[in-house]
Amino acid sequence: MLRIAVPNKGVLSEPAAAMLAESGYRQRRSTKDLAVYDPDSDTEFFYLRPRDIAVYVAEGTLDAGITGRDMLLETTPAKGDGPAAVEVMTLGFGRSSFRFAAPVESGIERVDQLSGRRIATAYPVLLERFLEDAGIAADVVKLDGAVETACRLGVADAVCDVVETGTTLRAAGLQIIGDPVLTSEAILVRREGAEEIPAVAQLRRRLRGVLVARRYVLLDYDCPNELLEQATAITPGLEGPTVSPLQTPGWSAVRAMVAQTETNRVMDELWELGARAILVTSIHACRI
Repeated sequence: MLRIAVPNKGVLSEPAAAMLAESGYRQRRSTKDLAVYDPDSDTEFFYLRPRDIAVYVAEGTLDAGITGRDMLLETTPAKGDGPAAVEVMTLGFGRSSFRFAAPVESGIERVDQLSGRRIATAYPVLLERFLEDAGIAADVVKLDGAVETACRLGVADAVCDVVETGTTLRAAGLQIIGDPVLTSEAILVRREGAEEIPAVAQLRRRLRGVLVARRYVLLDYDCPNELLEQATAITPGLEGPTVSPLQTPGWSAVRAMVAQTETNRVMDELWELGARAILVTSIHACRI
């Protein structure tokens, strides 16, 4: 039986459950459910704190899990200090960055100005590693939440926190400093060094199928045969477009996968070229 960890709350929870459901796995009906068994795939899902997921996977208690890259690295021990989980694939949601910020009136505008300062964070391991690599001597103040209020309350001179849009930091009177310490998103993890079992390989194929289905659409159109070469150059597809003769002499039907973000531009180009009956269809699932 495959055992998978899923975030039980937070920004990763609903998108992770939705992606697994699209992949054909049964998911919980209530947030009170701590575990769900899917008999069709012989898979059990455990709903855990995102920060704990990599720990369970690293210990081998669970076969795989969905968490954030920031939380994986925060809980990963130093090399040789114990078992670790590793990133297997990115999942395309929950994007954020780990960044420094300080009060606007503080005069702190560069990361190197943080030397000798107090920096509040909920990710002390990530922060300490960065400071050590950067040669910055600063005091790390560990907090469990509401990091953005630390400066106003006099606990810290600056903060280092996960940022999605920066709205919360700006509302607290903070300005972002320097480049991101880390860019994060939802990822699938498994135990380092563990041989990938067939069920995990199947999970990855299903998740990849959802990612492709979300990024692409099917584009169908009718095209005069003399324009086929130009039209298929616009819609090359993945392995190549499907071209079938129509009953009308001199015309062919073409089908190809097109990036969803490019759909309208491609349709305009095909129409101007001379293609007609251009149709777009969503992809529910696929295997590429």
